[in-house]
Amino acid sequence: MKVLIITGDLAYPLIKSVVEDANEDVIVHVADTQVAAFLTPNMIIKEVKTYFSDQLDEIDLILVPGLIKKGTKEITKELGIPTFKGSTDGADLAMVLNLLENIQLSEDKPADKLIEEEKRKEAFKIIEDFENDTENIEKLLKKPNNIMIGKLPVGEDFPMRVLAEIANAPFLSKEALINKCQYFVDCGADMIDIGMAAGEDFSDKIPDLINTLRPIVGDRPLSIDTLNADEIKVAAENGIDFVLSLDLGNQSKVAPLLKEKGIPAVLLPTNFTEGISPKTPEERVEAMHQLIEDTDGLKYVADLILDPVNSASIVESIIACRDFHKENKAPMFFGVGNVTELMDADSGGVNVLLAGIGMELGVSILFTPEESGKTRGSVYELSTASKMMFLAKHRKSIPKDLGINLVAFKDKHKRSDIIENELDGIPQVKITEPLKFIRDKAGSFRINVDYGTTVSDSRIIATHFKKNNADLVIVGKTAKEIYEEIIKKELVTRMEHAAYLGSELQKAEIAMITGKEYVQDFELFKNPDQFKN
Repeated sequence: MKVLIITGDLAYPLIKSVVEDANEDVIVHVADTQVAAFLTPNMIIKEVKTYFSDQLDEIDLILVPGLIKKGTKEITKELGIPTFKGSTDGADLAMVLNLLENIQLSEDKPADKLIEEEKRKEAFKIIEDFENDTENIEKLLKKPNNIMIGKLPVGEDFPMRVLAEIANAPFLSKEALINKCQYFVDCGADMIDIGMAAGEDFSDKIPDLINTLRPIVGDRPLSIDTLNADEIKVAAENGIDFVLSLDLGNQSKVAPLLKEKGIPAVLLPTNFTEGISPKTPEERVEAMHQLIEDTDGLKYVADLILDPVNSASIVESIIACRDFHKENKAPMFFGVGNVTELMDADSGGVNVLLAGIGMELGVSILFTPEESGKTRGSVYELSTASKMMFLAKHRKSIPKDLGINLVAFKDKHKRSDIIENELDGIPQVKITEPLKFIRDKAGSFRINVDYGTTVSDSRIIATHFKKNNADLVIVGKTAKEIYEEIIKKELVTRMEHAAYLGSELQKAEIAMITGKEYVQDFELFKNPDQFKN
């Protein structure tokens, strides 16, 4: 296949070197522009007709820069040669060329983005096919390391299930309870946990809590998080699917009822009634075996207790999980929130690492609340991390290039088509003094973000003020939607005000997408230089 690649002067050296070893017969043409992304369909048509008029019958395919604004349909029609967008990064062109026989390129979407989408679809299809294979699920459930919790199969052979805790549920209003539950469901939680209050007895509230949440969780299991035997009994009588937790102190009061009703429970190697909490891996495993023996016949998930970093020892608790799993293949519980909530770091990387460790240990449930700003999004992160680890495990690969990832604040690849010399010889200027503030006669704006349960449910709100009185509210999903409406309504008359609004609205959109708190006139992110010596 003869492929004609159109590029610009600055990107040509990179493109030329990238396609040298391509399997196809490749011609790289430098169009009359420095920046390839500035090309238009008409410019490309003119270039091809000027330089390749005698070769049109020989060219099978034309690839144009992936970053050009318009689609390629017009080029295909005019030249009679299939023309598609190449990659956004010139360095990825070799990958595109090598996959020409296996992908359907697009006239509107860059090829590398298309490949990413296909890999993502393939990844989700693998998981969906597995979850819908009822015959295989029935076979796996006969193994000792898998159980059913409600209608959900749980165990080492299944993707790790994410259990999201609604902390302090008895203290929440009905509206707040529903919103929190819906948020967790939208974030990908497989199970929802009703977090009770330690040392309190809210048995009277449990029936209403369960009845309120049941319609929202649907077929997802609903659990209760308490060691209070009375609360556990009430929950069991009102249709709870799973109990967190039984230990050596409360098991005798509730295990018979749970066995009778077939309700699984998390087992803890503790006796909080007597203030006993084992420390070493050996003590934890021994106490767990004793509790399993004492609750014989109960379906259970073992929680060896994942400790926070440098509080007791996260390493010792991981060793306890490993040692237990060597002797007993029962499902295991990983309290990921114990680590993320007690570490001042963004949760994303921590969650995916802990999910990876959990996968290697044979963990079946990843448990987390979202009680602080730094852990907002943990349920989504763990849900994604669980899928990544399931794919990696079944592909027998590292958790990379799976079609699903948790790269959020950095870039997976460093771009190679940034031309360092493109500004040579062009004058550069710097600000000499800040502009003097002059109030815009058209008025001013207060900008807020209304965070929904998902990004698609969130919105940016720009309230217009004239002489300190609000007279209009503009809402939108993107900064562009808001500022275009501002321009249409002629609500900005000064250039510096327009620039300010564009900057603030883009900050608001980034905050909405990332879950950061947006406060007008304050920076979203800290400058890392301030933490250096």
